[in-house]
Amino acid sequence: MQVAKKTGIRMASNIAIESEASATMKLDNPYEIVRQLAATNAVVLFSMSGCCMCTVAKRLLFGLGVGPTIIELDHHVAGPDIQAVLFQLAANGRQPVPAVFVGGKFLGGIETLMACHINGTLVPLLKEAGALWL
Repeated sequence: MQVAKKTGIRMASNIAIESEASATMKLDNPYEIVRQLAATNAVVLFSMSGCCMCTVAKRLLFGLGVGPTIIELDHHVAGPDIQAVLFQLAANGRQPVPAVFVGGKFLGGIETLMACHINGTLVPLLKEAGALWL
């Protein structure tokens, strides 16, 4: 499991994300934080530490053998701002957390994640994104 503190995100007023090439990009707005995290990780899960549906999403992904990058919004300095961006992405006023990105694209919340798992489309999506090899 990867947590924000271990992915190179510095908790400061200007948030920086370090790529593997050691280049640093300063990100001042939460939309760019979300975009950059989604673009640089196969699977990103935005979560709240006390959320039972977030736990369900984590257990499903871990159970499939995926090691998602997990951002606990209640422990992140830009958490409320990121959550506002996720609320805009979630359609029809749905709960924005958990929010799952696969292969740089917004998959959705717990309903979409579970629906993809049940109808058999989740594993192919994860393989295509490089999160699963088998």
